[in-house]
Parts: sequence; C-alpha cells; structure tokens
Amino acid sequence: MTAFRISSAVADAFPDTLIAVVTATGLRGHEPWPATTATLEDLEQRLADGTWRPADETDPRIEAWHTAYRAFGTNPRRIRPSVDALGRRLAKKGTLPRINPAVDSYNAVSVRHGLPAGAFDLDRVTGDVEIRHADGSETFTPLGEPDTVENPGPGEIIYIDTTDVLTRHWNHRDAHRTRVTGDSTHVAFLLETLHATRDGHLLETAADELRELLAPHAGRTTVHYLAPATSA
Repeated sequence: MTAFRISSAVADAFPDTLIAVVTATGLRGHEPWPATTATLEDLEQRLADGTWRPADETDPRIEAWHTAYRAFGTNPRRIRPSVDALGRRLAKKGTLPRINPAVDSYNAVSVRHGLPAGAFDLDRVTGDVEIRHADGSETFTPLGEPDTVENPGPGEIIYIDTTDVLTRHWNHRDAHRTRVTGDSTHVAFLLETLHATRDGHLLETAADELRELLAPHAGRTTVHYLAPATSA
C-alpha cells in the first residue's frame, strides 16, 4: 500500500499544511457519472448567472499558495498553482474542461472550494510518495508530453516516488506516467491547504464531497489526512 509523507524540511517550512488523501479502488471510469456532470454544470451556470465566481489571487486561499511558491523560488504569476490556473480558465471560458469522470470530479471540487487538487494512478506509482524539496537531479515528464524530460530546480517542492517526480512546483503540474485515465481503477486523489487552522473544515468538506462523487463508481473509498509528522 502506497504511503504519503511530508519531509521534515517541508513540514518545518509549512507547519500548518493539511492534505486529504481520498483513495478509490475499483473505479469504473467508463460508465456515466451523472452527479459529476450535474456538479460541473451547476458551477458553470452559477458563474454565468453571476451568483458565484472562482477564487482568484486576491482570495486568502490562493494568496497563500502564491506566497509559498515564492518561498521555494517559483514565480506564481508565471507558473500558477493548479487551483489558480483552473479558476482563471473557468472565469475566462465559462466552462471547465471535460477530461474523464474521475478528473472532472476533483476539478469541480477543487474550484468550488478554492483548494488545489490532483490525483495519481496508484497502479503506476512505485514505492511510497514523499513531498520534499528537489535537489535538482530528479527527472519529470509532464502530463501530455511523454517525450519530454525536465529537471526541477533545486529547492522546488515536489511529489516524488521511487522512480521520478509526480508533481512539480508542489501542485502546478502532474506527471504523464501516473496520470488518471478512464481506465484507472486504483487512484489517490489529493486536496491541499497550507492553513489547516483556518481552512481545515473546508478541506474536510471538500474531501467528503469528492468521496460522494466517487463512491457510486468505486468498489471502496477511504479518506486519510496527511499533516507534518504523519503519513497517509
């Protein structure tokens, strides 16, 4: 079973971090997911009606990630946290992307609550996963670019398993190898906050909502929480 850990250095730098790990087994990605479809359409309709807008960089939830990115040497205006980029895309286009039901589910929950989200196909993950600072020697193949190899900058925060980097700039972009597709059956979904004291309740609500979207299409779902000095 894959374990997730936060390195001591990252924990020291961001001591109020809390990550929800929602794991689904027996996912059925090729059947209709009506609740996910309805959730996406509801967000888009509320945006069109002017009754809701996604959080932007003036929101404390997004501002915290911009501050964190700058702390580990990434310009968040050029390389944006995932939830910031997704919200900007939604605000501009009026629609969220349709990738596959599992990905669409976490995108909807992410943008609704202003929390970064991502996912890994656990059948493609090797060993355990750690969130740590890069030393610059690691390799990363970006999602959708299977022939590209990058090296994270030293000090950049990454998710990494025993093979290579799973996510660069903490939550900016996922790797191609562990991408979630319609064929993925064993998936770990992650929702993140840097301010558990302030937003922990929001993270728990988001994790519960994601689990509710997944559960009708999975054999089993679980939720664990990852904080400094714990593993999930």
